Amino acid sequence: MNTLQKALIALSVGSLLSVSAQAAVNYAGQPYIGAKIGQYNPDIDDSDDLDSATSYGVYGGYKFTPQFGIEAEYLTTSEEEVYNDIEEKSEYSANVYGVYATYDYAFPTTALYAKGRLGFAKNEVDAEYTDKLNAANNESFSESDTGVAGGLGIGYNFTPMISAEAMYNFYPSIDLGDGDDFDASGITLGAHFKF
Repeated sequence: MNTLQKALIALSVGSLLSVSAQAAVNYAGQPYIGAKIGQYNPDIDDSDDLDSATSYGVYGGYKFTPQFGIEAEYLTTSEEEVYNDIEEKSEYSANVYGVYATYDYAFPTTALYAKGRLGFAKNEVDAEYTDKLNAANNESFSESDTGVAGGLGIGYNFTPMISAEAMYNFYPSIDLGDGDDFDASGITLGAHFKF
């Protein structure tokens, strides 16, 4: 075997080992944690439109591969008035707890990626009624339901450790009885740190 053949074999083996090492690094698990803010959009059958609430929360996850992962989220909202007049007032707020499987598609030669998620969430709505003339009539109640939830969005990797993403989300519908459903969706803007 001449020197050129030995050099080619050594380069081939070195390249193969290098590619294997890079693949192992790319597919290693990667946890992340972040915060988000957005808009929670409720819709009740046979009712006037409710005002959207400001939503905010935290989320975290783990990427098993560059494409597939799992994510957990807690989202809450501001209190929003349903109505307010001289005699009475009504407000609502919401909480969402979810666990999702995620899929990311990285667009070639850019820092952009598309993200989809599908899983289960608990959508909980708290309502408060205030009678301004007779406090004995004041009441509050809570309704919730657990079901399929998910979202679609787009993200941007500012660095290998910091990303931001905008998402459209849908949450489980809540059965209010009498054939009325409380449906909700939302948009969020989040940023997370990978470690």
